[in-house]
Amino acid sequence: MIDEIYTNENIAPEHEPERQFFFIKKMQEIVFAKEQEYRRKLTYHISTFGCQMNFKDSEKLAGVLEEIGFVEVDDEKADFCLYNTCTVRENANSRVYGRLGYLGKLKSRKPDMIIAMCGCMMQEEHVVETIKKSYRFVDIIFGTHNIYKLAELLFTYYVENAEDKKEDSKKSKKKHKMVVDILKGTDRIVEELPSKLKASFKAGINIMFGCNNFCTYCIVPYVRGRERSRKPEDIINEIKDFVSKGVIEVMLLGQNVNSYGKNLDNPISFAELLKQVDEIEGLKRIRFMTSHPKDLSDELIEVMKNSKKVCHHIHLPVQSGSSRLLKKMNRVYTKEDYLKLIDKIRVAIPDIAITTDIIVGFPGETEEDFEETLDVVRYAKYASAFTFIYSKRTGTPAASFPDQVDEATIKERFDRLLKEVNRFSEEYAKSLEGKVMPVLVEERDREVEPDKNYLTGRLDNNLLVHFEGSDDLIGQIIDVKLSECKGFYYIGEKQF
Repeated sequence: MIDEIYTNENIAPEHEPERQFFFIKKMQEIVFAKEQEYRRKLTYHISTFGCQMNFKDSEKLAGVLEEIGFVEVDDEKADFCLYNTCTVRENANSRVYGRLGYLGKLKSRKPDMIIAMCGCMMQEEHVVETIKKSYRFVDIIFGTHNIYKLAELLFTYYVENAEDKKEDSKKSKKKHKMVVDILKGTDRIVEELPSKLKASFKAGINIMFGCNNFCTYCIVPYVRGRERSRKPEDIINEIKDFVSKGVIEVMLLGQNVNSYGKNLDNPISFAELLKQVDEIEGLKRIRFMTSHPKDLSDELIEVMKNSKKVCHHIHLPVQSGSSRLLKKMNRVYTKEDYLKLIDKIRVAIPDIAITTDIIVGFPGETEEDFEETLDVVRYAKYASAFTFIYSKRTGTPAASFPDQVDEATIKERFDRLLKEVNRFSEEYAKSLEGKVMPVLVEERDREVEPDKNYLTGRLDNNLLVHFEGSDDLIGQIIDVKLSECKGFYYIGEKQF
């Protein structure tokens, strides 16, 4: 009877965590049996492509796998290999297909290996059909809306293929059933499942899922769905639990955090949520991303100004400085609106670091449009910027826009933009040289000065500092003198 209850997919949303723990327990039994057979622990590896949301999803997936009994390894030669995919740009898909070829060769030498794929790329029907046709060695496919079902999908795969193995025991070739479970959309948010943090002292926290903005160049609303906000009490309880385990910094995540709470039964603004997070004892730093300029409120600026925990850094994508192109992009603000917002933020928080995203070569971009973008860069003087060459994305309105800009023109403009962005980034970083600032120590540095005993830490403004120190400082916030600016990072000295 209990099996019938938990195998019912129409179970009420509040009982879904209990249902998934049922499958976790079932998988624990299967994994234990496999351990006895192999005389070792079963291993897993997750490769994550894309944004912070995907990396947070991978932490949840890792948490479920470890609860089941798998042990993480650093490479794809694992018993269970999972690709958590991104599809923001066409070349992201090509990259995944290239890696799949390598996995296919691995599996030919290790037939019992299980290969799974999830994430945004799997929400595209043509992609799933391509994998089913050309990459038959993939075992499990699921999307962005049902990552909580990992244990259930693994159990389904083991049961279905174990039954086939029995039926085909007298045949030379074993059958293979691919498990495919893609939801086109959902309003379900599943809480209380395990999560494995990459670092014990900081955590990403989903506050909402999906996007309602439908920028004409962006695939996200089609693969992540419409906006769904988590209840504030669930967010606060999750953060308190992490803080009790040693977390001192959180990153609040959403495609547009500024529209948080609008769809809740009891609506609440992002600024109000931020005030509640700010009150959590033991939490020392709060970050968030991403902010859409059209929804950034005076209330939020005031909360940031008055908080001692919210970092003085805001990522505020402009995408273009041309009001004409912004309208074509469906960004719902003008160049003038954006610059007024920059002024308002800087008046309230003079030391804030503002970063941005900029697209070069959007369809119809003229030299005048591009000069408007350079004008914004010169005015805003960004601490840093992510600069992108426009990538035609199948499934978005912009892909069919006329006047696609030629590659040579895009490349020339991109180089000019990068030069201007770097000039102001270096100017900003140089202005802090010689100051003593608090740094969250994150890890051992193995790249900048590999021959020295260096640690890497992050400033409140999100810039990196490398300095000599011992591993016992990792996870602590300490004062560091920014002795030498290296353009985009610092060589520092810890202060006693």
